[in-house]
Amino acid sequence: MPLEIYMSKSKIFNDPVYGFVTVPYGILFDLVEHPYFQRLRRISQLGLTSYVYPGALHTRFHHALGALHLTREAVKVLRDKGVAISAKEAEGVAIAILLHDIGHGPFSHALEHTLVNLHHEELSLLFMEDLNKAFNGALEIGIQIFTDQYPKHFLHQLVSSQLDMDRMDYLNRDSFFTGVSEGVIGYDRIIKMLNVTNDELVVEEKGIYSIEKFLIARRIMYWQVYLHKTSVGTEQMLIHTLLRAREIYNRGERFAISEDLTYFMDGNVPTKTRGDKAILRRHFAKLDDTDILYAIKKFTKSEDPILAFLANGLLNRKLFRVELKKEPFEGDYLENIRQKIVAKFNLENRPDETKFLVYHGTESNNAYNALKDEIKILSKDGSVKALSTLSEHNLSSGIIKKYFLCYPKNLI
Repeated sequence: MPLEIYMSKSKIFNDPVYGFVTVPYGILFDLVEHPYFQRLRRISQLGLTSYVYPGALHTRFHHALGALHLTREAVKVLRDKGVAISAKEAEGVAIAILLHDIGHGPFSHALEHTLVNLHHEELSLLFMEDLNKAFNGALEIGIQIFTDQYPKHFLHQLVSSQLDMDRMDYLNRDSFFTGVSEGVIGYDRIIKMLNVTNDELVVEEKGIYSIEKFLIARRIMYWQVYLHKTSVGTEQMLIHTLLRAREIYNRGERFAISEDLTYFMDGNVPTKTRGDKAILRRHFAKLDDTDILYAIKKFTKSEDPILAFLANGLLNRKLFRVELKKEPFEGDYLENIRQKIVAKFNLENRPDETKFLVYHGTESNNAYNALKDEIKILSKDGSVKALSTLSEHNLSSGIIKKYFLCYPKNLI
């Protein structure tokens, strides 16, 4: 078959959200086929949110393909409106969005900064750079767009901004799989309203109500799904299970877990890996949800009662009680709970270990930041204004913060 005929074809994926989506053969399809990307099939999009919404079992693989689909649609719209986007630039922005989450670890955000002290975007760039070498520099423009080093800033905005294709897909996809209809957005209309002025991504004036709905949906989804109190509590349990396992490992106990997870049990990993990123990448590239789930099963038989307690709770959904309020928890109240933990787990000689069983902190939600990189609206007269100056809703209400407290349910 002639090469030009082969290259004109696309791989078709049947997506439950958008229907049939296509990935053209060539570098994009080759990246999808690469083991780094295939690993995303084994990384849950919403961590342990399925403990709250049983249908939330979709993966980063689904999300990356969905974001790619929306980005390619947006490029078509912009080109039809006369925006100059070359074939290489279209391919570059597609590569950037396809790989934007490739650095996510097991259960996505849940274990970020727990296994290794690097943000997932830093890890994504680490993978991109390695793939760029493997594909003889084919990812160069994509990397520049991802890091906002490419001259056309609006291409970066399609990948990362307050109105990017990443957010557009995850709101639509997460609402679909959780069944939370409040997250449904008019993504198709928003994309049709996109344009570019002075190298900035803008939305035509008649799309302003769709943008407002998008931002309101995002705010609701955060409190109803992403920061649902049970999700917060379960995530904290998982984090502290791994932290406890690391502490026990560094005391000398060994676990029959995967070689790659064992590597991250070393307490020095968050600092030493900065000096040898190739080793980090090799181990991290083989790590996914299954390593953690298998480890949790093994931890249930640990000689350490705290680790076994946490692991059994996660495995059998015996979750902690979670309190959520608008003000910080009082010191006396926290101390009372800690004392009950000390008594229940016989920690009189090790009171500092209550940190693995009582967690408190804050969660915040800022659906729209009116102080930085505002969404711009293109008026009919050609002027461009910030969304916050035109919206009839109070979109810039600031960061909403809530305080959480987690502890075993049978204490009180």
